[in-house]
Amino acid sequence: MRLVLDWDGTITERDTLHMAIERFGDLEVFHALERQIGRELTLNEVIGVEMGTIRAPFDDVIEWLLETVTLRPGFAELVDAHDPLIVSAGFRELILPVLRREGVRADVIANSLEADPSGWRSTFLEREACPVCGEPCKRVALAGGGPFAYVGDGVSDRCVSLAADRVFARDGLARWLDERGTRYEPYGDLHDVRLALATRPSA
Repeated sequence: MRLVLDWDGTITERDTLHMAIERFGDLEVFHALERQIGRELTLNEVIGVEMGTIRAPFDDVIEWLLETVTLRPGFAELVDAHDPLIVSAGFRELILPVLRREGVRADVIANSLEADPSGWRSTFLEREACPVCGEPCKRVALAGGGPFAYVGDGVSDRCVSLAADRVFARDGLARWLDERGTRYEPYGDLHDVRLALATRPSA
């Protein structure tokens, strides 16, 4: 069973997109748009507009993220044990430098972006709309890949978590699954996930 990990807020202790927008973008736009996800705007539309409020040079943002981003304990050990796939609603250009900093190699499926002085431009992976949620979500990205365990924390992890054979959840994802009475395994850090994967899930 393949292990699939979300990036922001799951591997990282804080969401790196939120951090970048908070430091370099428009936080008022961010707070206004977050309330529109799944209502008037899709997740990708919201992320695209939010990232468009960043106008700083790319190298400045990356340097700051590399100095600031911390990973959840147990990530390197989890990679060593399970060679997971990272599937993110974020951007390769922000993920790969952090993986290099950590000396970790992992497969990554994510979107891409281009820094522009008039506002950063996001390019999202082309996928069909999901028959369940109606968006080009992570469930679509993993379709046909066989059984998988999923580890996540937020909005982009909702639909895909319902398709997983085993789910590890925290924060917003855990609350969302609780509201639906959907079973999951809570985790504090990624050591918890690694240890849990060494055992069968409880009945």
